[in-house]
Amino acid sequence: MDNKRKYVIPGDLVTTGPFRPEQNVVLEGNRIIATAIGISEIYDDAVKVIPLTGKYIPKINDLVIGKVVSHSSLSWELDINSCYVGFLPATDVFGRDFSAHADELTSKLRTGDLVAARIANFDRTRDPLLTIADRDLGKIDSGDLVKISPSKVPRLIGKRGTMIQTIEMATNAAITIGQNGWVVVSCEDPEGLLKAKKAIQMVDEQAHVANLTDQVKEMLEKKGES
Repeated sequence: MDNKRKYVIPGDLVTTGPFRPEQNVVLEGNRIIATAIGISEIYDDAVKVIPLTGKYIPKINDLVIGKVVSHSSLSWELDINSCYVGFLPATDVFGRDFSAHADELTSKLRTGDLVAARIANFDRTRDPLLTIADRDLGKIDSGDLVKISPSKVPRLIGKRGTMIQTIEMATNAAITIGQNGWVVVSCEDPEGLLKAKKAIQMVDEQAHVANLTDQVKEMLEKKGES
């Protein structure tokens, strides 16, 4: 029996056989089909799909911000706010002449470090492969991490980048947005930093509000209030 948890979307076959369908699955003949996006789980005689609300689903070329959680001799594992772990190969950081014997991975990235990376390769059968080969990618040396729902990222960027430009210009902050909902804010002015973080949180909480840009502008223009 395949008890391995796997990522499914509606219509996917989870398993076949004499199982009891529980949440977010339907029985069609002897086939159990997922009805939601999530992680399928088979236990005892039952099958369910744990829905993925608020988790990031990787897409190739997405910019993500990840946190190093561990490493092997050949790669780092990064938390990317997903049901998947991101893998960053050592060769991507050290270059082609990387040697697993001679090069120590912690000399470049340690547990807890934040990294801006792109999703280089991904299919639903295995964890995504990350790359830092583009410019502006790699270890993030400074800034505060703000976490928002991945579904609110388009609202934070705004139409043609309007929302994020509004926040950056009003606060002099540099903001890196990961499609996975992790955002890094850097600002030399403590008040600017506070305001930028507050604006990002406002977008996360009020993404459904029609005149959100105006409300964010109003908050940013208030003097001396954080």
